Amino acid sequence: MRRLSRVTVGAVATGFALLVIAGGATTWLIERVADNTALVSHSLRVELGLSQFRTLSEQAETARRGFLLDPDARFARAVEGIAGNMGPALEDLRAMVRDNADQSHLLDRLAAASREHLILIRRSMAQRREETSPSGLDFSWDRSTQLIQQVRELAGILTEEERQLLDERIERQQASQRIAYGVIALAAVLLMLVAAGTIWVTRSTLRALHRTSGELARLNDDLEGAVQARTVDLQRANDEIQRFAYIVSHDLRSPLVNVMGFTSEMEATIRPLSELVERAETEGFPVSEDAKLAVREDLPESIRFIRASTEKMDRLINAILRLSREGRRNLAPEPIDMNALVAGIVGSSQHKLQDVGGEVRVSPLPSLVSDRVGLEQIFSNLIENAIKYRKPGRPPVIEIRGRREGERALFEVADNGRGIDPKDHDRVFDLFRRSGAQDQPGEGIGLAHVRAMVYRLGGIISCESTLDAGATFCLSMRADLSDEGARAS
Repeated sequence: MRRLSRVTVGAVATGFALLVIAGGATTWLIERVADNTALVSHSLRVELGLSQFRTLSEQAETARRGFLLDPDARFARAVEGIAGNMGPALEDLRAMVRDNADQSHLLDRLAAASREHLILIRRSMAQRREETSPSGLDFSWDRSTQLIQQVRELAGILTEEERQLLDERIERQQASQRIAYGVIALAAVLLMLVAAGTIWVTRSTLRALHRTSGELARLNDDLEGAVQARTVDLQRANDEIQRFAYIVSHDLRSPLVNVMGFTSEMEATIRPLSELVERAETEGFPVSEDAKLAVREDLPESIRFIRASTEKMDRLINAILRLSREGRRNLAPEPIDMNALVAGIVGSSQHKLQDVGGEVRVSPLPSLVSDRVGLEQIFSNLIENAIKYRKPGRPPVIEIRGRREGERALFEVADNGRGIDPKDHDRVFDLFRRSGAQDQPGEGIGLAHVRAMVYRLGGIISCESTLDAGATFCLSMRADLSDEGARAS
């Protein structure tokens, strides 16, 4: 067992080291994705700025022509307002393309053409103010048209270059995302392998503990030395359980939290990218189908898979820890009205029963002197299982019966659900073992926990069932757990 423990701990430590490496690689890849996302956003902002500047130039020409035909002051104010917006728009574009010499040169030409166009607009409007009739004016239609066309062409060249940059950046971003998916998937696989190894060793230790307990029960009272030797073995097995519980609660949970954190960061990175893609589509910019599919389906689906796997691992870890803690909890026997206790459990499950149209029928139950927390856990698990594993199309009906026989109390929890195959009547109480179709959430912990708690309360539990005919769980428990009963447990 010690050799197995050392090998297992070494394997787990190796798995953790690999997870740390995978976590570092994931962090680096997330930073690369964020950088590429910023560059894609930059390209889209440049394209949007060029489109807005071109629109301002055309609006200014439209207002000029309106003023030449009808010298209304509103046209003049519109021209000045547009001219006032064109300056800041040009400065924004200069700031965005400052790192690209070719684009800066093209932007200078665009600014020169725009300035010439504004000079022509103001000159022609001033001339129109001095004339009473537009018939003798030189509207400079040809030159104005040339300047507008020049602005369009320069803006188009700038836009085309920026789109080429955008395509390159999107391609780099997609490559980084693909690598990130692979790393995260590898980390998830490593995490599952480490957890599976720990669970396997825990089950092996539990089986060893069970065998040791059986050997102790068969020993003769006169074989004090043999009893002491078996006691040492039992203590060693318990220590192994505690050590593995410590590994699960600390070493295994730490990389699990890291993976969940990295997944949240990836999810947060998707939102701005998705908004940019939607904005680009709204503005009429081309976005490849691969990019849209990656942002809207592939990446969210991968994250959902990783999140579901980590959440399942978290539930398994918590379940193992609950079993470990429950085994160390001191029992507190007290007088218990079982009718009131079961009524409280049924009341807390009422919303689930209403959702499926079910009901719970409780016959008069005998009172006990036992551990309240343990009894609540036992009956809560049995009632919740009866609701969960109901027969489709058949509203669940749960019956709880009880009676007193000497120093023991007998209880039955019966349902009309899908039932349990007779060959699985014993295995359903084993740790991580389930019966029938695996169409309900769970890790195979509930009934194992119930049996462990029933044993601690000085009782036994069994199952009677056939497929499609419901199941009945029978409990025989010590009626008075105080004094001698508490020591016996």
